[in-house]
Amino acid sequence: MAITLGVPGVDELGETAGVLREWQREGAPVQLHPGDLGWFRRFGAEATAAAVRTWSRDGRVLALGLLDGPGLLRLAVAPGARRDVELAGRLVEDLTGPERGVLPEGEACVETPGDALVRDLLAERGWLPDEPWTPLRRDLAGPVEDPGVRVEVVGPEGARVRAEVQRASFEGSTFTEERWRAMAAGSPYAEARCLVARDERDEAVAAVTVWSAGPGRPGLLEPMGVRPDHRGRGHGRAITLAAAAALRELGSSSAVVCTPSSNVGAVATYRSAGFRRLPESLDLRRP
Repeated sequence: MAITLGVPGVDELGETAGVLREWQREGAPVQLHPGDLGWFRRFGAEATAAAVRTWSRDGRVLALGLLDGPGLLRLAVAPGARRDVELAGRLVEDLTGPERGVLPEGEACVETPGDALVRDLLAERGWLPDEPWTPLRRDLAGPVEDPGVRVEVVGPEGARVRAEVQRASFEGSTFTEERWRAMAAGSPYAEARCLVARDERDEAVAAVTVWSAGPGRPGLLEPMGVRPDHRGRGHGRAITLAAAAALRELGSSSAVVCTPSSNVGAVATYRSAGFRRLPESLDLRRP
């Protein structure tokens, strides 16, 4: 049967996250994670559903994309379909034709798994390498070191503090207590935790959200931040260790994170917390 392009409804978001959960495999290239959908859910269920695209054949989803910002599609492909010629051809058609409604006209980027055929075909069409990203992974077979600071799991009563740390850590962040609640209402958050680290004066200095994809599968850190006036004191390493420990408790086989390669400080922080640097990945940009 032919490949069909679809947009899930709000009531299908849980099923969509479940598809991504099944695609998370050890040893596979890092790609879109159910936690990415969970983090996007801060904008609400309707906005999340509107940002998702699926490509299916005979009722089975083979590729799934998240429009994660203006002109950026983050694309995941089923493990057994990454070299599927028919799927790759249809993806190229939908990504290169503005009339398809997947990507807007003008500047656009696509993030794909490094071994996906669609990546090769887009390059043949003249798409160019864009911003390099560094994925990092920490195996969770063994125990995780104590972070050395007090770390608390955030519930609804701590949402305001969690949001404050996020806004302080990321310039331009619009995260609020209300958006935390919208995120927490999504199905991916059932396998997630928000953590806040406090210093010796009991001030909230760093925060992270971790997302499990289920026992025996890689879990995700997204996002992690430290208040600017508290950087350089080991708080980033501490909250990253706490994140890895939380994912291990949730049954994750490993912890993964991806950061712009230009953010050398973040890369160094993750490596100091036992994360191993993986080969760089590059988005593709439409010329």
